[in-house]
Amino acid sequence: MQTFVNIFLGFFIFESVGAAPITDTVIYDSEFYDIPLGELPHPFVYAENEQSDQLETGIGTALPAIIQESYSSAPLTEEPDEEASTPKLIDGSSAQGSGVLGPQTQDGLPTCILCTCLGTTVYCDDRELDAIPPLPKKTTYFYSRYNRIRKINRNDFANLNNLKRIDLTANFISEIHADALRRLPQLGELVLRDNRIRQLPELPPTLTFIDVSKNRLGRKGIRNEAFKDLHELQHLYITDNNLDHIPLPLPESLQALHLQNNNIQEMHEDTFCKMKDFNYVRRALEDIRLDGNPINLSKTPYAYMCLPRLPVGNLI
Repeated sequence: MQTFVNIFLGFFIFESVGAAPITDTVIYDSEFYDIPLGELPHPFVYAENEQSDQLETGIGTALPAIIQESYSSAPLTEEPDEEASTPKLIDGSSAQGSGVLGPQTQDGLPTCILCTCLGTTVYCDDRELDAIPPLPKKTTYFYSRYNRIRKINRNDFANLNNLKRIDLTANFISEIHADALRRLPQLGELVLRDNRIRQLPELPPTLTFIDVSKNRLGRKGIRNEAFKDLHELQHLYITDNNLDHIPLPLPESLQALHLQNNNIQEMHEDTFCKMKDFNYVRRALEDIRLDGNPINLSKTPYAYMCLPRLPVGNLI
């Protein structure tokens, strides 16, 4: 009898423990947490005679819609943003078709994906380019340094009426079409240093700054009176070009002339001054560099009488 009582009490305690509520705290991130089971929009389907896979499917329908989406195997589609406007490009056009992102370059990419466009400035430095890329029509500053460009063709800068600066430092340029630059109405600065140029093209009269240092112009690379009509030119740098003469005449606007490390051997008294006008003073030209040339400046003292400062060079 005592054994039967013990079994009965044990069974009663087991049932009580099994019926006790779970005391662990569980946080459900669900909008249905406080809703009675019967009021769920998709109530649990619980049938003892259904297979386990059907049971799992029925229970799954009670999950909130947002959770169902996160576990859905169907591909997600992004809704278009109606307020987002089509990106405008440097010339005011859209990214589709031509404009700042096109036309296509030789690499099959739009210019401003292959390069970097900020406002009306295009940076194509160190992109392994072998040609001038098509530029947006409103480009004002173009930098394409440290590339492999070998030639400037006639139409590379065609219709770029706003272009003010070209910098093609450290390329392999050996040829420039005669008309490639002269049709640019606002070009003010031209930097072609550290290339292989043998002949300068026709230059637009708007230029104020020219740097063609470290090229191969030699004796015939600069045509006669090449700078005569550049009435706004202020800085002219032609160092390291194996020149054997000073390219004359030079415009009155010129402030700096750098000709160091060439092969200039002589200078005339009218190179900078006027032989018959001793009252002539050339006040703008204050920076003349002739060091690194086999010329003795002391042999032509009257050549500097009109200048505010003596040239830098060999006086012995």
